Amino acid sequence: MTFEVEQKYHLQDLEPFEFALQGYAAVEKPIQHHADTYYNHPCRDFAATQEAFRIRRIGDVPMITYKGPKLPGKVKARREMEWRLDPGDQDGSKTAELLEHLGFKEVATVRKTRRPFSVRKTTRQFGVVIDEVDGLGLFVEVEVLVEKQEDVEKARTEIEMIAGELGLQRPESRSYLRMVLEEKSPK
Repeated sequence: MTFEVEQKYHLQDLEPFEFALQGYAAVEKPIQHHADTYYNHPCRDFAATQEAFRIRRIGDVPMITYKGPKLPGKVKARREMEWRLDPGDQDGSKTAELLEHLGFKEVATVRKTRRPFSVRKTTRQFGVVIDEVDGLGLFVEVEVLVEKQEDVEKARTEIEMIAGELGLQRPESRSYLRMVLEEKSPK
């Protein structure tokens, strides 16, 4: 069982943050272009249950992801399952068609450009990403995967420590999907 532990932050000023990352000896990985299409279950509302189900396309690589309900706590933690759909489904369209036939409803697609970095803190490898989300702006996510639920609290503490050392001060608890839907809804 894998748990994703992550916290998202608003990023106001990119340059000082990039400088802080250099001081952290972060290793930059290739830029990624994500298109995340979210679906709602035909018999339950994932917004109400705090679950997420999506087809993610990273460039030409389709993935399917289920995220379970959020565990209580300030830093988001939840069970996550994710795997590649190709080579049987080259672009995720077969899976999207299957979901439609099963009664799942497409909610929205969130597009972002992601600059991922890897940082080592204590004995864990953490991901730090700069996301430029279409229609929303710049964000940073600090995240780590842990295998046991009893490791979640320590991971939360480490994420808050890393964020503080990187000068991140404006946490955002909403998902990109929720923010996109709020932007689209009439005010």
